[in-house]
Amino acid sequence: MLFENRAAIVTGGARGIGRAIAEDLARQGARVVIMDPGTSKDGARTEGASPAEEAAEAIRAAGGTAIIASESVSDHDACGRTVALCMENFGSVDILVNNAGVLRPKMIWNMPVESWDVVVNTHLRGQYSMIHHAAPHMRAQRWGRIINMGSEAWRGTVGGANYGAAKGGVFSLTRAMARELGKYGVTANTVCPAAATRLTLDAAVKEGFRKRLEAGLVTQERYDAVVNMGGPEHIVPLIAWLCSDAAADVNGQAFRAEAGRVGIYNDPEIRASLVKAGKDVFTFDELSALLPSALLQGYVNPAPAETD
Repeated sequence: MLFENRAAIVTGGARGIGRAIAEDLARQGARVVIMDPGTSKDGARTEGASPAEEAAEAIRAAGGTAIIASESVSDHDACGRTVALCMENFGSVDILVNNAGVLRPKMIWNMPVESWDVVVNTHLRGQYSMIHHAAPHMRAQRWGRIINMGSEAWRGTVGGANYGAAKGGVFSLTRAMARELGKYGVTANTVCPAAATRLTLDAAVKEGFRKRLEAGLVTQERYDAVVNMGGPEHIVPLIAWLCSDAAADVNGQAFRAEAGRVGIYNDPEIRASLVKAGKDVFTFDELSALLPSALLQGYVNPAPAETD
């Protein structure tokens, strides 16, 4: 099997995309730690049956191996305990899928600092914490696969600056990890998924996108793509490929995965430049004359000021 004798940690692995990834890795031989405290989509604790235990039981029933860590990635020490749990039970940490996420959407002027902190701590600091604790083991064994889940929101979003900013940080974190860990046989890549889950496409999300469409903040094409997106099954094949030996030289890249399509993002780069002879200081008048025609040709303001 593809991942026989490999051990994987999947954060947020109890539901949605995370569960689909955990089940797929286990089906292909990996021994899986499902790290999930069973919170609601805004990160609040919930009562009742553990979704992580339900996911682990489903894997076991299908003949796979899975244990749970009912811990939050927002707790740095808990991330260390989860990595230690994987080492104690399976003897290695080979695959880390940083999938855990929460949403607390608000416009920036209405967003309490707590909502900013909860989202950034889960998506960005949580990925740092998991990598921080897993990296020494991956370095020592000179093999590892890190998948950081990103989002299209990193390119700019409305009503979720906390989420978009955190996901932008994830892209940069991935590129840094690729450079720090690559020589040890450890790769790090970002996957930006589009799949219908409780986090991404409930009634409130659909209503929010409808309002954005009516306000002209998103196109009809974008709206249709969101409300008709496929399920997690479209995401897992790319994850499996990136975790395999076939992708040993794929490092620091950012992919888009959705129903029937896999794409790759451009690396950040300077698209065009103005260069002044002698490296003298540009004057305000020079920039006023040159910037619109040389650097901003074809540019359209994504949110122009309203006019009466």
